[in-house]
Amino acid sequence: MNTAHKKIKELLMLADVRIDGDRPWDMQVHDDRLYQRILVKGTLGLGEAYMEGWWDCDSVDQFITNVIHAKLRRKIAPLSLLLPTLQAHLINLQSMGRAFQVGEAHYDLGNDLFERMLDKRMAYSCAYWKDSDNLDAAQEAKLDLICRKIGLKSGQRVLDIGCGWGSFAGFAAERYGAEVFGVTVSKEQGKWVEERYAGLPVRALVQDYRELQGEFDHVVSIGMFEHVGRKNYREFMQVARRCLKPGGLFLLHTIGRLKSRNAAEPWSHKYIFPNAQLPSMADISRATEKVFVMEDMHNFGAYYDTTLMAWLENFERHWPELAEQYDERFYRMWRYFLMTNAGAFRSRQLQLWQLVFSKEGVSGGYQRE
Repeated sequence: MNTAHKKIKELLMLADVRIDGDRPWDMQVHDDRLYQRILVKGTLGLGEAYMEGWWDCDSVDQFITNVIHAKLRRKIAPLSLLLPTLQAHLINLQSMGRAFQVGEAHYDLGNDLFERMLDKRMAYSCAYWKDSDNLDAAQEAKLDLICRKIGLKSGQRVLDIGCGWGSFAGFAAERYGAEVFGVTVSKEQGKWVEERYAGLPVRALVQDYRELQGEFDHVVSIGMFEHVGRKNYREFMQVARRCLKPGGLFLLHTIGRLKSRNAAEPWSHKYIFPNAQLPSMADISRATEKVFVMEDMHNFGAYYDTTLMAWLENFERHWPELAEQYDERFYRMWRYFLMTNAGAFRSRQLQLWQLVFSKEGVSGGYQRE
């Protein structure tokens, strides 16, 4: 057993993970180069090694949960990861010139993939499982919750910043009689929304949020703020305020982290969401100071674990239909993406926040529906 092997084995023991053990969360190692790769490249090396088949684990989600609870990341801090942190500090990685990179790299991967993985409305954000036992119902419950939180009425105009495949827009138009204008940085998403909801008062334009003009009764942003970046949080909030009519409400639905950080998670940044950056509550508070009044804060991050595992189940079930277009490396990458994120939410390292804001404060106080 070499030094790298010994060190990784000792660290994993702190997380109750055994190398070549027989429990679902134990790591099965197929290539001994893995240990040095983890020490040199940290979580990036761990993920890349999984993609390349150097190790396996029946329950990667629980493996990650254990590793997070044991705070092993603090014990492995490769120098190679200092550069991305420095870049995020010095460069605006989410500038207008870079805004469309995540659309091209992720959201334009193929509607066939997302159609098979997501619910019938193609909602690509945390579902609300409080009174639901299946993905379709939980996603509609989330959409209805948002409509009720903003007090949506028939005939009102809503701006959806980061509209995705139009799940909210379609639901709000069909169930509440609203007119919805959405923006996205994904050409595939924009085309999908325009075609699917052609008979409804729903529009979707492919453009950067900073170019938005006009006023709306309400503004929502569901699962998009993760792509805005710390250098742009305040401008984003100012755009939302500019587009919100007096007396209207702005609902922000976003993943959040417990601690403010500049850099993105290295593996996810490289393979899944380029330039993504998760906000902390402190980040949001600073960005909204003198811009909005926070009326309501709702954390249901534990439901993202359930959502991700439902997406994983769909992905696994439909993989035979997707295998002709996507190779084995993609299969392992995507499973790793879904399961590691499930583990991060299960450990409560990541949160899901729904925040409701007003411009000047709701007279008499806001009441959550």
